[in-house]
Amino acid sequence: MSVMEVKTSLLDNMIGVGDMVLLEPLSEDSFLENLRNRFDHNEIYTYIGSVVISMNPYRSLPIFTPDKVEEYRNRNFYELSPHIYALADEAYRSLRDQDKDQCILITGESGAGKTEASKLVMSYVAAVCGKGQEVNKVKEQLLQSNPVLEAFGNAKTVRNDNSSRFGKYMDIEFDFKGDPLGGVISNYLLEKSRVVKQPRGERNFHIFYQLLSGASEDTLKKLKLDRDFSKYNYLSLDSAAVNGLDDAANFRTVRNAMQIVGFMEDEVQSVLELVAAVLKLGNIEFKHESRCNGTDESRIKDKNDLKEMCELLGIEQSVLERAFSYRTVEAKMEKVSTTLNVAQAYYARDALAKNLYSRLFSWLVTRINESIKAQTKARHKVMGVLDIYGFEIFEDNSFEQFIINYCNEKLQQIFIELTLREEQEEYVREGIEWTNIEYFNNAIICDLIENNQNGILAMLDEECLRPGTVTDETFLDKLNTICAEHQHFESRLSKNSKFLTDHSLPHNCFRIQHYAGKVLYRVEGFVDKNNDLLYRDLSQAMYKANHSLIKQLFPEGNPAKVNLKRPPTAGSQFKTSVGTLMKNLQTKNPNYIRCIKPNDKKASHIFTDSLVRHQVRYLGLMENVRVRRAGYAFRQAYEPCLERYKMLCKNTWPHWRGPAREGVEVLMADLQVPAEEFSYGRSKIFIRNPRTLFFLEERRRQCLQDLATLIQKIYRGWKCRSHFLLLKKSQIVVAAWYRRYAQQKKYQKIKSATTVVQSYARGWQARKLLRELKYQKRCEEAVTTIAAYWHGTQARRELRQLKEEARNKHAVSVIWAGWQGTKARRELRRLKEEARRKHAVAVIWAYWQGLKVRREYRKFFRANAGKKIYDFTIQRIMQKYFLGLKSSLPSMSPVDRSWPARPYLFLDGVHTELRKIFHLWRCKKYRGQFTEEKKAVYEEKLEASEIFKDKKALYPSSVSQPFKGDYLEISKNPKYQKLSSAVDDKVLLADVVNKINRANGKGTARIFLLTKKNFVLADQKTGQVKASVPLPDLTSVSVSTQSDGFFALKLKEGSASAVKGDFLLSSEHLIEIITKLHRIGATTADREQLNIDISDEFLVQFKQDKVCVKFIQATPKNGNTVACKRKNNRLLEVSVPTSP
Repeated sequence: MSVMEVKTSLLDNMIGVGDMVLLEPLSEDSFLENLRNRFDHNEIYTYIGSVVISMNPYRSLPIFTPDKVEEYRNRNFYELSPHIYALADEAYRSLRDQDKDQCILITGESGAGKTEASKLVMSYVAAVCGKGQEVNKVKEQLLQSNPVLEAFGNAKTVRNDNSSRFGKYMDIEFDFKGDPLGGVISNYLLEKSRVVKQPRGERNFHIFYQLLSGASEDTLKKLKLDRDFSKYNYLSLDSAAVNGLDDAANFRTVRNAMQIVGFMEDEVQSVLELVAAVLKLGNIEFKHESRCNGTDESRIKDKNDLKEMCELLGIEQSVLERAFSYRTVEAKMEKVSTTLNVAQAYYARDALAKNLYSRLFSWLVTRINESIKAQTKARHKVMGVLDIYGFEIFEDNSFEQFIINYCNEKLQQIFIELTLREEQEEYVREGIEWTNIEYFNNAIICDLIENNQNGILAMLDEECLRPGTVTDETFLDKLNTICAEHQHFESRLSKNSKFLTDHSLPHNCFRIQHYAGKVLYRVEGFVDKNNDLLYRDLSQAMYKANHSLIKQLFPEGNPAKVNLKRPPTAGSQFKTSVGTLMKNLQTKNPNYIRCIKPNDKKASHIFTDSLVRHQVRYLGLMENVRVRRAGYAFRQAYEPCLERYKMLCKNTWPHWRGPAREGVEVLMADLQVPAEEFSYGRSKIFIRNPRTLFFLEERRRQCLQDLATLIQKIYRGWKCRSHFLLLKKSQIVVAAWYRRYAQQKKYQKIKSATTVVQSYARGWQARKLLRELKYQKRCEEAVTTIAAYWHGTQARRELRQLKEEARNKHAVSVIWAGWQGTKARRELRRLKEEARRKHAVAVIWAYWQGLKVRREYRKFFRANAGKKIYDFTIQRIMQKYFLGLKSSLPSMSPVDRSWPARPYLFLDGVHTELRKIFHLWRCKKYRGQFTEEKKAVYEEKLEASEIFKDKKALYPSSVSQPFKGDYLEISKNPKYQKLSSAVDDKVLLADVVNKINRANGKGTARIFLLTKKNFVLADQKTGQVKASVPLPDLTSVSVSTQSDGFFALKLKEGSASAVKGDFLLSSEHLIEIITKLHRIGATTADREQLNIDISDEFLVQFKQDKVCVKFIQATPKNGNTVACKRKNNRLLEVSVPTSP
């Protein structure tokens, strides 16, 4: 179907017949041919009235998308093509709007798609119901219960890779709005024999393979398991791997589903331990031993698996070993203990494995019910979904097939009853006369099986409880005695008694004529499987286990509650469960889904006639069609009927203005349909024969063709007229535009010619004017030239006169200047001569004075000349040295290490001493600037250097950071007012630190306050004091050598503060915190010096345990953050990023 095509009715674009009730002619061959035709076109759903037939396509089809959900939401059942969503929507709307409890019965044989159908129904209901956090949680829990039950209750069979080996009925509870509140699950007859033995080509339950494939190595080690399937006797190897099944991924899905449903982690572990115990149980083997009194007994060959199983379940090995070797029988006040031979021991082992697994499965169902049950006690609306085995006919049919087929007989009985009742109620509701319908009533077959006196189940229970030798043959003899005359029972003896010979009926078999056909049952194993006996010794051994779950599974093993009454048989239990189920179904409105498997190869596009025919017969589908067609084959409300067929009558087409029923009456009268072919109900018209419906559909098809032709004719005429009018309008527009264009071109030519003429005229006028202007200009230039020449002559004459006068004046000035220069040069020579004479007198006087001095001191100077010269030289050098040093002194900073170079070698000592004196002097000057607070800070920095320098990698980065002390401003911050008032002394340090949790290595923010008497840890958000420790109780502090902020405050053993152990903290101001702690201890005389341990591995006392804190270097992953992780109960590992 194309994207734009939408089906508006079941009858539109129908492939084959969408509703088998309308099939004409009706026969088994036409029924199968219609199914094949629809299956070949990917139409896997077909109706029989309100019953949905579902064919398994064995592939994914694009018909289960969210768009499909919206397409079928709130639509009439017959409004769209057949689909399982239509049935689910009809059931949900009836429950929500009409307050009718619903049940959806899904039947079919293994591999027909029952489980998938139930999932589709539940997913549709979950999609269309309300939304909300609580509602979504309930929906998720209901949907996630499926993976858990499938893992423990489904297995791979020759017919189906995910076959349900149990019957499931789920009641989903809704509130008045239609939102899910919870649910209750009931399970029926788990095929527990599969635990110990599987037919060839089949597997054990999925959970065994999922556990071994998907569990982690640590989990398997705890469960004492190995991944190799071949090491476990209960697991078949020929089909261990299944195409399309990922056991490892499914195991993760199951674990996640159990978490969503609400299983606690210890419950999940307990369940896995029981699964592992079943695997270990299968590996226990026995050997034969003879006692001295001649009796046979059994002994366990290898006790290793028994030991591991006992460790898993917490059972004493000797107790379980004795239970496998002896059996105690109690009768009134006597106890008799007998030994078990090898065969009996293996029977006891397998019985324990089957009971252990089946009781675990029942516990899982109960536990899921506790999680998904509705929390409110108000009345709920209920929708039940029944997913149960279909009718089974194998080559070798045993007790399981007998029980399953009995259940299907009961379902067929209630199906016929409820279908007839629904038909009758609709006829009465619509005012149509009801006629009795003849059909095969299988109550006689149900009575043959379940009659309390002469029924097969009653006789089987009686045979199991009878004293003496009880075998399957004695049970068959009893059946031959009592049921030989029953028309639906056959056996070799009953046949022979009637002088008939049937070689297809063996001596150890009996045959029952079911509604779906004859089934041959082999009596071998009937008695044992019905007994389902577990020795009391094993029950009591299980009850003695220390495993919490085991005690719940085996309550009968409690010695204080010994019950000598024989437990009910499997057959009676199942009969009671089926009876309860039938009563439950009869109180609800039924909806049916019949699943059919098209082939045995699990392949798509293959339709096997014989297999489908067999299923059609045993599902009773032909009988269902006949029941639906016994009255009226088709019924439809008046409004959609009139809307669909109104074009067949001129009076109703195109619109009918009156009531819909009157319109339908006019329509049927105009078509001359015989009156016996239809009846009018209160809201629907009932059509008796499909031929009448097909006649209406054929007339409608022809009418639609005529209407389509008429619509095409009118449309084509309209289209041609529209095209013509468009052409006409276009021609007018084109002509108008052309005329406009032509006029524009003509105007442009005229305009161009006019412009040319104008340009020639203007050019002539301009040239004429130019000639006149040029002549006038030449005349004006001639006059100007003559005037210029005249004015020039006059100017030159005037200039010559002025030059002559200037030349005379200049000569006088030059003569005067020369005279003045001569006078100046003469005066200069005179002054120079006078200056030379004065200088010569001064030089002669200076020499004379020097001569006199030398003569005066010559006698003294010659005696001490060397010493005087030396002293003078040294004095000058020292003077020069000090003056140079003064100009080149370094800065006044104490950290400035520079000093001028030494000029002479003999000044080395002086130079060094002066450097020391200068440094001490400037340090004194520098210290003189300090306040008392600043001195204390530098003293702390000095003490930090003594403690951490070259010992901890974090120290260099802390040198440049000032010690602030109160980082939180706790006295000013109103948030910490309460905390500030709780501390008596002055707060020396207030900072936020992380208190490391031993359990996971995570940090919790705490406020750290330090006073002179104690330190306090308080909650960062509330300010509440968590711990207050006096400083005398603090013995030592441990830190690492690396660049982390972790430190441990170790308390004195036996002190009141050490009750909860030491403190492991982390801070960005580690250096300051430890320095202040050490300084307080050093300044207090009555306390011992605080010991500071710097090591990459130290012990911290947490309550009663000592934990090792180990620091390692690692490459950073999430930034350069320090990570603390718990490796085990005795080790915390701190990963410090390596320095870049």
